[in-house]
Order: sequence, then structure tokens, then C-alpha cells
Amino acid sequence: MKHAVSVSLGSSSRNKHVTVDLKGQTISLERIGFDGDVAAARRKFAELDGKVDVLGVGGVDLNLYLDERTYPLHAAMKRVQDVHKTPVVDGSGLKHTLERRVFELAAPALGGVPHFHKAFVTMAVDRPGLAHAVADVADEVVFGDFMFGLDLPIPLKGIKQLRRALRIMLPFVSHFPMSMIFYGSSGKEYTPKFTRYWQAADLIAGDFLFMKKYMPEDLSGKTVVTNTTTAENVVALRKRGVTRLITTTPRYEGRSFGTNMMEAALTAYAGLGRVLTRPELNALIDELGLRSTVEMLNP
Repeated sequence: MKHAVSVSLGSSSRNKHVTVDLKGQTISLERIGFDGDVAAARRKFAELDGKVDVLGVGGVDLNLYLDERTYPLHAAMKRVQDVHKTPVVDGSGLKHTLERRVFELAAPALGGVPHFHKAFVTMAVDRPGLAHAVADVADEVVFGDFMFGLDLPIPLKGIKQLRRALRIMLPFVSHFPMSMIFYGSSGKEYTPKFTRYWQAADLIAGDFLFMKKYMPEDLSGKTVVTNTTTAENVVALRKRGVTRLITTTPRYEGRSFGTNMMEAALTAYAGLGRVLTRPELNALIDELGLRSTVEMLNP
């Protein structure tokens, strides 16, 4: 049995250990959270190096991307500087492949690729695939990167504005300390912000823990596209009136894992002993028949 472990800065209350079967190959998936303790997470990475098949980095990506340029997050890189044997993935490969194809992969369950009038993406800087996927199916899209990332009331309207903003931001973000790039270990802090943008949209997309921290109580009639949701999170969205939930990663035992965990699973399955390229990940998505999960919460 192959073993893939996600070492996350997120809450230990969200830990999960499941065994999945990928075309006859059994893979143990384990998520271990460290409640924001960067030093403890770094020690765990070093401890597991060479002892598991793949390591996933949860909580903060190692790199951000714009077009063909890579911007390393130097503070995040320190967590894995003691890993020398085991392949390390942060989910960015699936954010450019699986999330880019979310509506295509969900189309069979949706009765086709959907169309939306207004979309709101809470943060797109670390999810470029999702940002483009949303822009493809919505007449208008607002990105909240300045609003939530820098607490500036400046909505970015459309992909062109987003790209211009990221071109300016990313060289600086690359050198941000961990306190500025990791937004909390539990996601329990609840402070609704910029409510009118949530309410104006019929499609809301982004990382779930980030959404949970800032979303309003009423999301009636919305479609939500996100990831890393537990059964409890699904109940919370249903209570807020969300009509339809689409998770970009498959659901196992009531839980959709983060992209870093799923990329670790695919990397373990491939068994090449290295990080997979985006074309290789896309080929595995098709080979394994991976699909986005669609749930009607308030039909």
C-alpha cells in the first residue's frame, strides 16, 4: 500500500485518514494539521522524509504563478527545506488542471456546462485555474484579492484587471512573512465582509476555509464552487440557503480533501518518485475518471 500524507498548517480538528482504491491500487491518504505551528509542521516534514511515498503541503502554497512565471513564497518554502527524498506537492498542479476543468468535469452531473450572470471569487491569486474556469461560465466576475488579501475595498473586475494586479503584487507577496500568507489555522473566526458582492453573485468560488471566515449568513440561491469541505461544512452551507455545491476534488467518506492531498494521491499512484507535470496530471484525471462532486443542497 502506498502512503500519501498532507502536512497542513490548518486545524487538527479537520484531520482525516482514509484508504482509497485507484484502479486497483490501494493508497492511504492522511491529513495531519498543526494548528498554525510552523515549527512543528517543519519537524513533521523532516520526520516523514523517505518514510512515505508523497508529502502534501497544506495551508499555504509553496509557489504562486502568473502566466509562465513562478513566484516562490519564501516563508512557506522553509517548511520543506529538510525534505530531500520524498516528492513534495502543494496542490498547485491540480489547481491548474482539475480546477481549470471543474465545470467540464461536473457537466455530466449538471446536465451540461452551466452559465451564470455574476460570479464572485474570494481569492484568485493561488487558484488561477479556478479563476479562468469561472470567467469562462459567467458574464461578469469580481475577484476579491485586494478586498480580502489586503483589506482594500477594491474589486477586481474580470481576468484582465486580475492579471494586471497580480503582475504588480506577486513580486512583493513572494517575500511576505508567514503571518501574511497564512490566514488562520481553524477558519473559525467569523467576520462577514464585503457582503454586497456575495449577495450580488449567483456563483461564488474559492477556498472554503477562506469563504467560511467572511461569508454572510444568507447565501440563498447561490451555487458554490469550493474544496476541502467536511460533512459539517455542507450542513452550514445548506443552512445558509446555498442551492448547489460543487467541490473540485472527489469526496471520500463525506470529505473532499484539499488539492495538495489529491495531488499527493495521484503522484503516489503514478509511482514515478517525482512531482508530476500538468499534462501528466490531466492524463491521470482522465485515466482515473476523476469528477467534481455536485450536491443539491436546497433544490
